[in-house]
Amino acid sequence: MIDHITIAVSDLEKSKAFYESALEPLGYRRAFGKEGVFWAFDVGGSLFEIQRTDDQPPLTRLRVAFRVRDRTEVAAFYQAALLAGARDNGAPGPRPEYAGNYYACFVLDRDGYNIEAMINERPA
Repeated sequence: MIDHITIAVSDLEKSKAFYESALEPLGYRRAFGKEGVFWAFDVGGSLFEIQRTDDQPPLTRLRVAFRVRDRTEVAAFYQAALLAGARDNGAPGPRPEYAGNYYACFVLDRDGYNIEAMINERPA
Protein backbone atom coordinates (compact mmCIF):
# COMPACT_ATOMS: atom_id res chain seq x y z
CA MET A 1 0.00 0.00 0.00
CA ILE A 2 1.25 3.48 -0.75
CA ASP A 3 1.43 5.42 2.50
CA HIS A 4 2.21 8.84 1.06
CA ILE A 5 3.36 10.67 -2.04
CA THR A 6 5.29 13.92 -1.79
CA ILE A 7 5.67 16.42 -4.61
CA ALA A 8 7.95 19.44 -4.73
CA VAL A 9 6.25 22.80 -5.25
CA SER A 10 7.71 26.18 -6.11
CA ASP A 11 5.40 28.24 -3.86
CA LEU A 12 4.30 26.34 -0.76
CA GLU A 13 1.65 28.78 0.45
CA LYS A 14 -0.02 29.16 -2.95
CA SER A 15 0.05 25.38 -3.41
CA LYS A 16 -1.40 24.84 0.07
CA ALA A 17 -4.30 27.18 -0.73
CA PHE A 18 -4.81 25.48 -4.11
CA TYR A 19 -4.94 21.95 -2.70
CA GLU A 20 -7.13 22.98 0.25
CA SER A 21 -9.67 24.30 -2.25
CA ALA A 22 -9.30 21.57 -4.86
CA LEU A 23 -9.48 18.67 -2.39
CA GLU A 24 -12.30 20.09 -0.23
CA PRO A 25 -15.13 18.82 -2.50
CA LEU A 26 -13.65 15.31 -2.19
CA GLY A 27 -13.76 15.49 1.60
CA TYR A 28 -9.96 15.60 1.92
CA ARG A 29 -8.42 17.97 4.45
CA ARG A 30 -4.99 19.22 5.46
CA ALA A 31 -3.84 16.90 8.25
CA PHE A 32 -0.53 18.35 9.46
CA GLY A 33 2.69 19.95 8.33
CA LYS A 34 5.36 22.46 9.14
CA GLU A 35 5.05 26.10 8.14
CA GLY A 36 7.44 26.90 5.30
CA VAL A 37 8.50 23.25 4.84
CA PHE A 38 5.61 20.93 3.90
CA TRP A 39 1.88 20.19 4.26
CA ALA A 40 0.18 16.79 4.30
CA PHE A 41 -3.40 16.11 3.23
CA ASP A 42 -5.31 13.03 4.38
CA VAL A 43 -6.70 11.46 1.22
CA GLY A 44 -8.61 8.52 2.61
CA GLY A 45 -6.02 6.74 4.72
CA SER A 46 -2.99 7.76 2.68
CA LEU A 47 -1.26 11.12 2.52
CA PHE A 48 -0.69 13.51 -0.35
CA GLU A 49 2.11 15.90 0.62
CA ILE A 50 3.51 19.08 -0.85
CA GLN A 51 7.05 20.15 -0.02
CA ARG A 52 8.85 23.43 -0.61
CA THR A 53 11.74 23.37 -3.06
CA ASP A 54 14.16 25.94 -4.33
CA ASP A 55 14.51 24.13 -7.67
CA GLN A 56 13.40 26.03 -10.74
CA PRO A 57 10.43 24.77 -12.80
CA PRO A 58 9.77 22.38 -14.34
CA LEU A 59 9.71 20.43 -11.08
CA THR A 60 10.15 16.72 -11.57
CA ARG A 61 11.11 15.43 -8.11
CA LEU A 62 8.75 12.87 -6.64
CA ARG A 63 8.76 10.81 -3.46
CA VAL A 64 6.72 7.63 -3.04
CA ALA A 65 6.57 5.84 0.31
CA PHE A 66 5.52 2.20 0.57
CA ARG A 67 4.08 1.13 3.93
CA VAL A 68 5.53 -2.18 5.13
CA ARG A 69 4.75 -4.52 8.04
CA ASP A 70 7.98 -4.36 10.04
CA ARG A 71 11.58 -3.17 10.18
CA THR A 72 12.79 -6.38 8.55
CA GLU A 73 10.85 -5.48 5.41
CA VAL A 74 12.37 -1.98 5.44
CA ALA A 75 15.85 -3.55 5.41
CA ALA A 76 14.90 -6.14 2.79
CA PHE A 77 13.52 -3.46 0.47
CA TYR A 78 16.66 -1.36 0.94
CA GLN A 79 19.01 -4.23 0.08
CA ALA A 80 16.94 -5.41 -2.89
CA ALA A 81 16.71 -1.88 -4.28
CA LEU A 82 20.46 -1.32 -4.01
CA LEU A 83 21.16 -4.65 -5.69
CA ALA A 84 18.75 -3.67 -8.47
CA GLY A 85 20.69 -0.47 -9.18
CA ALA A 86 19.24 2.13 -6.82
CA ARG A 87 21.46 4.65 -5.02
CA ASP A 88 21.40 5.06 -1.26
CA ASN A 89 19.45 8.09 -0.04
CA GLY A 90 19.10 7.09 3.63
CA ALA A 91 19.86 3.73 5.25
CA PRO A 92 17.21 1.96 7.35
CA GLY A 93 16.75 3.66 10.68
CA PRO A 94 14.52 5.72 12.95
CA ARG A 95 13.21 9.02 11.61
CA PRO A 96 12.04 10.87 14.75
CA GLU A 97 11.82 14.12 12.78
CA TYR A 98 8.74 12.60 11.05
CA ALA A 99 7.15 10.88 14.05
CA GLY A 100 8.32 9.26 17.28
CA ASN A 101 7.98 5.70 15.97
CA TYR A 102 8.76 6.28 12.29
CA TYR A 103 11.32 3.88 10.78
CA ALA A 104 12.32 4.06 7.11
CA CYS A 105 14.89 3.86 4.37
CA PHE A 106 15.26 5.86 1.18
CA VAL A 107 16.73 5.02 -2.21
CA LEU A 108 16.98 6.91 -5.47
CA ASP A 109 15.72 4.86 -8.39
CA ARG A 110 17.42 4.87 -11.80
CA ASP A 111 15.66 8.14 -12.68
CA GLY A 112 16.49 9.84 -9.39
CA TYR A 113 13.07 9.51 -7.76
CA ASN A 114 13.11 9.15 -3.98
CA ILE A 115 11.52 5.81 -3.07
CA GLU A 116 10.89 4.97 0.58
CA ALA A 117 9.91 1.91 2.59
CA MET A 118 8.48 2.88 5.96
CA ILE A 119 6.60 1.86 9.06
CA ASN A 120 5.08 4.15 11.65
CA GLU A 121 5.01 1.69 14.52
CA ARG A 122 2.55 1.81 17.35
CA PRO A 123 4.07 2.93 20.65
CA ALA A 124 5.20 0.03 22.83
